Amino acid sequence: MALTKSEREAFLAEPHVAALSVEAEPERAPLTVPIWYHYEPGGRPWLLTGTESRKLNLIRAAGRFTLMVDEVSPRLMYVSVSGNAIDMVAGTRDDLREMASRYLPPQAVEPYIEMAEKEHGPQTKVYLDPQQWVSLDLGSLGDLPAV
Repeated sequence: MALTKSEREAFLAEPHVAALSVEAEPERAPLTVPIWYHYEPGGRPWLLTGTESRKLNLIRAAGRFTLMVDEVSPRLMYVSVSGNAIDMVAGTRDDLREMASRYLPPQAVEPYIEMAEKEHGPQTKVYLDPQQWVSLDLGSLGDLPAV
């Protein structure tokens, strides 16, 4: 069953690792990679990615991308949101802190920021304007009929 607007927004607001998919070069399948993202219900999802990354170059070229998050336990659910890439701006240390705090325990945030600044280089913050949503809730595994 499809999720309601509030259900899909609440699910997307949880700290899942998303699959980002963006059109690639001709004769290639879309680029699909795992990525951290940030979202608050009613807002626009955003992510940080390397300023010189292939991913960002493809997002710029396509002008749009998709994020998909799912879980298999305790329920089989997914939410996919697609739209235009908007408001591409230089990522900041505060953006990195906000993102890391979403996914990591408090004691790991500052060490992660230090590592990311050294290893990942300059980041770009990319906002997604949510235009198309697809979602499904298949319930818990115990609710599924036996085969």
